[in-house]
Amino acid sequence: MSNAVVMTGYGPPEVLSWSPVTLPEPGPDQIRIRVHAAGVGPTDLAIRAGHLAPVFPSPPGTILGFEAAGTVDAVGSAVSGTAVGDQVAAFLPGLGGYAEHALASFWTAKPAGVSWADAAALPSSAEAAVRVLRELGVTRGETLLLLGGGGSVGLIATQLAVAQGVVVLSAVGDRDRELVTSLGATPVRYGAALLDDVHARTPGVDAVFDAAGRGGLADAVKLAGGPARVITLADPTAGDVGVRLSDADPAHATAALELAMARLAEGSLRLRGQRLIPLDQAAEAHRLLETGDIHDRVILTSALSE
Repeated sequence: MSNAVVMTGYGPPEVLSWSPVTLPEPGPDQIRIRVHAAGVGPTDLAIRAGHLAPVFPSPPGTILGFEAAGTVDAVGSAVSGTAVGDQVAAFLPGLGGYAEHALASFWTAKPAGVSWADAAALPSSAEAAVRVLRELGVTRGETLLLLGGGGSVGLIATQLAVAQGVVVLSAVGDRDRELVTSLGATPVRYGAALLDDVHARTPGVDAVFDAAGRGGLADAVKLAGGPARVITLADPTAGDVGVRLSDADPAHATAALELAMARLAEGSLRLRGQRLIPLDQAAEAHRLLETGDIHDRVILTSALSE
């Protein structure tokens, strides 16, 4: 047996319960990791509340968590290059990170110099950032508008785009203006001021990456001269303005993790600050995030991460 944070149904954070579960066994192409740390993202909260039930059904017993880092303690029969005892960070598109043990199909090695918390904070955001930049096809000298540039995905996307020679305009709140400037982007304002603020710097943009999903797509389409090179991760109004809603791309997930982890290890990639909360207190982590008072990335940690 093992333990995990399971959903007892849809609802408030109290539906998350620390409970015994059957120890999962890896399939041929999977590994099982003993989780040291797991990332908590906004989609986790939306799934738990039932907001995504029509497209992401999550029955009682669901274990949330799109990303985790830990030590490999079992490998599938077809796995090569990874062995029991290896330290890894894993992207979990099928969930399962809020647990003592998690199964993974997409992972990368965790270098010794990368903390467990950083390793757990990387996979989901890195996969999304690398994926959407690839889908947009931004190239050196082009101008990219990033909505939500101060979030976990936005910060990674900003740094990767700037490193490629892309000019980045980052729509952020006041508290993140200095941060995105330090990463090589130009901050612009959300809301009614977005069009004027962008036009004060450039007549238009070549592409728009919406990493926030909180509005602004109509203005983004105007700025990009149409929806062809506008992509959102989460805005439910995307179809109304002809914008593509991007989803996880398993075929490229491992390569995205390897790219981001290498940059993190060499010190050329910066992540958000973190708040560490014990794994069995995931309900409290969700409560804190829903207050809107925490701007740090929340990471659930086990005693193994100490």
